[in-house]
Amino acid sequence: MVPSTSDHRTLIALERELSSLRESLLLAEEEHHDAIAETHPAHRRSAVNLVHYVELRRHDIRELQERLSTIGLSSIGRSEAHVLATIEALLGILTRLTGGTAPASAAPITLPDGPRLLAENAERLLGRPPSTRSTRIMVTLPSEAAGSPELVSRMTAGGMDVARINCAHDDAAAWTAMIGHVRSRALPSGKRPLVAMDLGGPKVRTGPLRPGPQVVKVKPRRDHLGIVIEPAAVRLTVAGATPTDDGNVIDLPVADRDWIRRRRAGDGIELRDARGALRRWLVAQADEHGCLVSVAQTTYVTTGTELLVEEAGGDDVDVARVGELPAIELAHRVVHGDRIVLTRTMEPAEATPAGSIHRIGCTLPEILEAVNDGDRVWLDDGKIGGIVARVRPQSIEIMVTDVRPAGANLKAGKGINVPDCDLAIDALTGQDLVDLDVAARHADIVSLSFVRRASDVARLQAELAARGASELGIVLKIENVRAFENLPELLLTALRSRKVGVMIARGDLAVEVGFERLAEVQEEIMWICEAAHVPVIWATQVLDTLARTGQPSRAEVTDAAMGERAECVMLNKGPHIVEAIGVLDSILSRMQHHQRKKGSLLRRLRAWDHPSASPSNP
Repeated sequence: MVPSTSDHRTLIALERELSSLRESLLLAEEEHHDAIAETHPAHRRSAVNLVHYVELRRHDIRELQERLSTIGLSSIGRSEAHVLATIEALLGILTRLTGGTAPASAAPITLPDGPRLLAENAERLLGRPPSTRSTRIMVTLPSEAAGSPELVSRMTAGGMDVARINCAHDDAAAWTAMIGHVRSRALPSGKRPLVAMDLGGPKVRTGPLRPGPQVVKVKPRRDHLGIVIEPAAVRLTVAGATPTDDGNVIDLPVADRDWIRRRRAGDGIELRDARGALRRWLVAQADEHGCLVSVAQTTYVTTGTELLVEEAGGDDVDVARVGELPAIELAHRVVHGDRIVLTRTMEPAEATPAGSIHRIGCTLPEILEAVNDGDRVWLDDGKIGGIVARVRPQSIEIMVTDVRPAGANLKAGKGINVPDCDLAIDALTGQDLVDLDVAARHADIVSLSFVRRASDVARLQAELAARGASELGIVLKIENVRAFENLPELLLTALRSRKVGVMIARGDLAVEVGFERLAEVQEEIMWICEAAHVPVIWATQVLDTLARTGQPSRAEVTDAAMGERAECVMLNKGPHIVEAIGVLDSILSRMQHHQRKKGSLLRRLRAWDHPSASPSNP
């Protein structure tokens, strides 16, 4: 059928627009020739496609997409993995319809090549996926994993493909023990989990606060009328003994080992608590290692509190003292309109109540030099936000503008984010270089935290080369505004290495870009990584409630399902982590039949075949 004159003009116009777009892609490739030439030979074509994609997204092609769709042609909406090939395929169709001549192909990657290259790169970095799902599961190892090979075995059996070690916690001895447990564990298939080590990076945190009193509150359980329905349980034991695993029992150290050994069930213990109140406790069980005590009245116990047991006959008293107790962690109470002063000094500050000026140190004083009046500051993962009201040589003053109505506690060691500030600091700290020695010897993957610019990536590559570990996989953690804005340059530099990946660290990233923009930003990161054929790790708070409490929320189950579009999903630690691994494994196995990257897969649905059809059909 010959198109009408008006249809022919439409086709000619579309052909010209696509030809112009193709020329802009080729020009961008020429402009970035040197950067492309520096990439690893295995990634050279991917680097070209990345440049093409970045250039494509510099054009607003929404109207062009709509016009192509009206004549039944591709809308370019799925071209990430093969940009120029998609444009040339469309031009080929249009030239056939117009009678023109299609240009000779200059595409480095064909339409089938893109997904295949991404799958190959994912396998190179993250290992082969299980037969039941295409998305791997990465799990953060808790501190207990260093002394519990059984826990590591259960995590592996549950579906852990990559074991993650966070170098911001524990030490080299613990990491080595964890890695030993991982290496000795294997699935029936013979596959062992890989090991990824996250470098701590220059995390900006609040400084110390003066500790509170060394006191423990022992409180029985009461009903609504204040009547005791269950006494509190206290375990008195020798100072330094392993604490009990029972969360309902309070451990109190006693300085005198012989006093502990002399205790018997039925002994009465008298003491005066921190308020001077006389209290009487009853020994319920006793052995040479300690005694379990029943407490029917609320008692405030401090370091050095005397414990008195009347000897038989009442002529003498057996006395011991409570050992060293931990100090209570205090916090500033911050409400809307308060002022927070971040200081250079790391001397412990005094915790202050709501309505006060709250002073606290900053672990990275460089931010005090970099911020300006009006810059935004977020503290404690976005729980408290404000703007810089005053910059002084030794401090900055923040006016609190964002906090929940009842206020929030600001403790020591909480994160500080300054999204409006381009911090001129290295992503690799001195401690990171020490930790990198361990990673170079034992890990399969090393993750670079708080990366901001291409020079950060180049330095990590140089440090790995100096340690003879250039084949180690590298993962760029995108967790601040600068990393997001510089992602094309970061990826071009990272592609100089053979094994490359990106982690969307959604915790800090959400604080930096704003929670309302997180969904948009994580989509854009996934698109550009697909263009570079770089695997993505979907991280932070995936099934977090389930891992912590054993009960997932509806929203986080949906979030976990969306993670199937990445090549790997990361779970954080928690007491129910093994259960969380199993649930995530099930979710990802089911979702892979419905979704691939941002495209829906229209597999046959049986849900509506018959009223009795089960929605659980795989």
